[in-house]
Formats: sequence, structure tokens, C-alpha cells
Amino acid sequence: MSIAAETIPGYVAGTWALDPTHSDITFSVRHLAISKVRGSFEKFDVTVVTAENPLDSTVKATIDVASVNTNQADRDGHLRTSDFFAIDEFPTMEFVSTGIRTEGDIVYIDGDLTLRGVTKPVTLEGELGGFTTDGYGQTKAGASASTKINRLDFGVNWNAALEAGGLTLGNDVTINFEIQVVLQP
Repeated sequence: MSIAAETIPGYVAGTWALDPTHSDITFSVRHLAISKVRGSFEKFDVTVVTAENPLDSTVKATIDVASVNTNQADRDGHLRTSDFFAIDEFPTMEFVSTGIRTEGDIVYIDGDLTLRGVTKPVTLEGELGGFTTDGYGQTKAGASASTKINRLDFGVNWNAALEAGGLTLGNDVTINFEIQVVLQP
């Protein structure tokens, strides 16, 4: 797959700010070894700088972990405690890209994820949605990406044994990004 600027319809180099009404950051984790619990973060910011060479572009995301929403208030409250996000000490989770590469038709964004004060390298597998101009004359871009992390790597160690054997929570957490950004003047 070619990722040169001239091969991407509508590609524009510049600095892009988040369009929060058209963006989501969600996650899922195995629960009781039989299903997945899903949630989202309601407050986050993303800045993208597209370079003349798309592979030199950068992405930075900052997530307010206190904005976690699993549609269950008691669980959300527990997630904010030191058992999970420890929001009083670590109010944000951050991703900062370190490189973009392609393998076949897949785009990978390598970067550093910081959660609970621990920084680890992660790779987002992504898809560029494209570039367009909306009805208000704003130039917009959209992309999707996901990664899977082991929560234990970031010090999120809480779990509880089940009477039937096994543990309440799985260790792998999938994080999904559906992001739309607006070109800044």
C-alpha cells in the first residue's frame, strides 16, 4: 500500500484539532470469563499533525479517565479508585505517537501509552477514513484505530476470584478510537 500524500485523496498537511461530537474512545474487557464489559471515556482531546510525508505525521491523545462511563454508576465509581485508574493521582491517560508505518494494507501507529504513571510502547492498528470538506466549509479528516493492552503492565491489578474458579476480569483490554479532526487555520 502506498501512503504518499499524492495517493491519498484530499490529503492536507497541517495541524488538526478534535471534533468531539463525532469522536469516541471506547474499551472492552472480559468479565466473568463469559462476556465483555464495554465502556467509554466522555472527555478526551486529540491533536494530529499531518506532515508533507504522511509517515512523518504525529498523534497525541489525552484522556480524562475520571470521565469513564460503563453505564453503571457503582462500577464507574470503582474504576475511578486506586483499584483501577487512581484518578486522584493519575487523572489522565496519554498516547503520544513515535512513528507511523504500513504493512500491506494496514497502517500502524507506534507510540507510548501512559496510564497510572506507567509508560509502555503500544501499537495502534488503524484505518484512515479520509479527508473531506463539511457543509460549513471546514476541512475534516477521520480515522479508526485500536490496540490491545495488558492492564497488569500498567499496574491495574485488581481482580476477584470466582466461586466456580477463575477471576472476575480478564487482563487484556481493547481500546478503540473513532476520531474526527478539523484542520486548524
